[in-house]
Amino acid sequence: MRTPIRHQHHRTIFLSDIHLGTKGCNAELLLDFLKWNDADTIYLVGDIVDGWRLKRWWYWPQAHNDVVQKILRKARKGTRVVFIPGNHDEFARDYCGTHFGGIEVALDAVHTGADGRRHLVIHGDAFDGIVRHARWLAHIGDWAYAGALNLNTAVNAVRRRMGWSYWSLSARLKLKVKEAVKYIDDFERALATEAKRRGLDGVICGHIHHAEICKVDGIVYMNDGDWVESCTALVEDETGAFHILPWAQMRAEEEAAGPRLLSAPRAAA
Repeated sequence: MRTPIRHQHHRTIFLSDIHLGTKGCNAELLLDFLKWNDADTIYLVGDIVDGWRLKRWWYWPQAHNDVVQKILRKARKGTRVVFIPGNHDEFARDYCGTHFGGIEVALDAVHTGADGRRHLVIHGDAFDGIVRHARWLAHIGDWAYAGALNLNTAVNAVRRRMGWSYWSLSARLKLKVKEAVKYIDDFERALATEAKRRGLDGVICGHIHHAEICKVDGIVYMNDGDWVESCTALVEDETGAFHILPWAQMRAEEEAAGPRLLSAPRAAA
């Protein structure tokens, strides 16, 4: 049985890889998510603004400004907002330890869940060998990835005209490439190793645009996904349980079921 759509209040929301300033950003879907979901604490886990792309050309439609204003409004109303910069918005790393408009800026954080378990919250680019050791290659990869997202945008423009829901071509292609799957596995293992080194129970990150909740060598690995491909968020409830909310998928199911209906969120293991 489907659950009617309603406003939800979570203990914690984790968002990353929004990439404001790019055409691939699904700002309207994110605004819709922020309309129906609140939390005591929101972590912005990097690549919120795409400084790399904005340096090359300026793209900032009203919906992107609305996302920023929506988050600032939540902070003003009492939500704790912690911004952990990623590689695409690394300019903000110079301001770690400061506050802007009620938003805390930090290099990383330790989040204590409702059940007492402690999780490292970090964007994750420092554990990406390409970004860390071959920056020029990362920029080439960013250019190729931007091409895939442009194709993704074109595909979904056609789908909208045909009355179909959002679907990520780039995410589907990524999981079909053997080397990409190995890269994801290596990334998860590297982050889990760092959390274990710090004596923590888990790690929450972004960076690779692949939402996941799993255990790696006894460490809980959680990735909140992105808002250019899968359009997902990670949320924690009052018991300390974590869930991935695949918002684009949930909206598609709502449209298929009729007005004001959503599927129940997928529960964490």
